[in-house]
Amino acid sequence: MLETILRRDRIIVAVALAALTALAWTYVLSLAAGVGLMAPTDAPWQAIEFVFVCAMWAVMMVGMMTPTAAPMILIYARVGRQASAQGRPFAATGWFAAGYLLTWAGFALIATAAQWALERWALLDPMMASTSHMLGGIVLMAAGVYQWTPLKDMCLAQCQSPLAFIQRHGGFHRDPSGSLLLGLRHGAYCVGCCWILMALLFVGGVMNVLWIAAISAFVLIEKIVPVGRLISRIAGVGFVAAGIWLVAVF
Repeated sequence: MLETILRRDRIIVAVALAALTALAWTYVLSLAAGVGLMAPTDAPWQAIEFVFVCAMWAVMMVGMMTPTAAPMILIYARVGRQASAQGRPFAATGWFAAGYLLTWAGFALIATAAQWALERWALLDPMMASTSHMLGGIVLMAAGVYQWTPLKDMCLAQCQSPLAFIQRHGGFHRDPSGSLLLGLRHGAYCVGCCWILMALLFVGGVMNVLWIAAISAFVLIEKIVPVGRLISRIAGVGFVAAGIWLVAVF
């Protein structure tokens, strides 16, 4: 019976990813409901507060990015099933996913530092959105320009073709270290693709659930829709226009 279940590892992986995403979104929603408790203050952050905010960002990244990485992780499990003589790619797939999420945990640390700086400069409101229209406009315009850069193209291409990515970087790895490193590499490309989109959270509000969901949906569309690159560039034009409007009107 156990052997039969293990042979359905892609189902296990899919269920695990769905559960992880659900738990992360539950946490984010609970924080958003008590957002007043997290309002910026004039007092310096204590170490525990920095850890708490970093954990918040890390869990948010899990909730936002796990669905976008699911196709890559599921294909990794399938390739592992085909390549593994023992037929047990489940553990290696877990290490691959861990490497991917670890990369975003590193991004969460950077985002936490950015939030700390913005709070110290009194540039965030209680929803953790920018109080400066100039800053918001600059971030929007930067996001729009980045959507047209070669770096964005390269990183997005790595994310849009899961099987090609795995083949290009050595195929399936049975050992934990190899799978972890491959997951880290994929995560690095994903961060390169999406980091500026995550910066938009400071424009619409880090605790604005609808804004978080909108960015999550956009990232997912970019990666899985065949014309995702065109959508990315069209959105880039929209971001630049919105940034100019925000600076000019306000």
